[in-house]
Amino acid sequence: MLKLASNMKQLCLCVFLVLLSALPAAAKNEPITMLWPPESPALKLTFDKFRQQGSYSGQSTYLSDVTVENLTGKQIPRAFFMVYFLDKNKVRIGQGTLLVADLDAHQSAKVQFQFNSVGIPASLTLSAKNEMLGPKTIPLKIISVPSGALLKIDGSEAGMTPAIVRFTVGMHQLDLTKEGYSDGHTPIDVTNDELPGGSITVELGGLSRDTVELRDGTVILGDVISMSMTEVVVRVNGKDESYARNLIKKIMLVERATVTAPATQSN
Repeated sequence: MLKLASNMKQLCLCVFLVLLSALPAAAKNEPITMLWPPESPALKLTFDKFRQQGSYSGQSTYLSDVTVENLTGKQIPRAFFMVYFLDKNKVRIGQGTLLVADLDAHQSAKVQFQFNSVGIPASLTLSAKNEMLGPKTIPLKIISVPSGALLKIDGSEAGMTPAIVRFTVGMHQLDLTKEGYSDGHTPIDVTNDELPGGSITVELGGLSRDTVELRDGTVILGDVISMSMTEVVVRVNGKDESYARNLIKKIMLVERATVTAPATQSN
């Protein structure tokens, strides 16, 4: 019995030592702080100790609480990193993705980060998308009445209405054109707290004059008095002007109401 108890004591001591040696070194690591980009830091990322959650087929899952601090005086709308983990021999053994959104100036945020690794991480490297520090944009829907107008934003074509446009914060100029209607122009001020999903409606007024477009691009607004096989007469500011038909590309006539005199009864 004494010999058996001694053997059991040695066996328990052996199992205890094996368990101690199996404890992941990541549980003892210190926080890792990274600056991005290194030459002119905009973000400070602090990775807390890596906590092993489980393993399967030689691959382990780890969690880490990451504190991300915006070091700039501007909002960072989106920060997306690929995080690569290295062992003590600088061999890459795991990776994960880290995303932080809408980080205000000098603000910090804590996110929980999960990654997989085939070994015990000793260090890490970051790879960030170049556009992550781009300006904040807010999607707004531009509607015209009637629809189907050509839309320009700050002088650049942005499609036909209705259209969803991503605006940067600040002042913008909207210009809308549609045949048969007067042009629409309006400035808009997109604020930093503007909510996505909003809409802007611009009503285009009907033209009050006929439109004659010449082949050289000239547009004449007036009242078409007469048309023949050879010429068109347009009254502009009370003066009649004649144009040869072969010089005219397009004529748009405004619909005018006609007034009918009431019929009189004869006795």
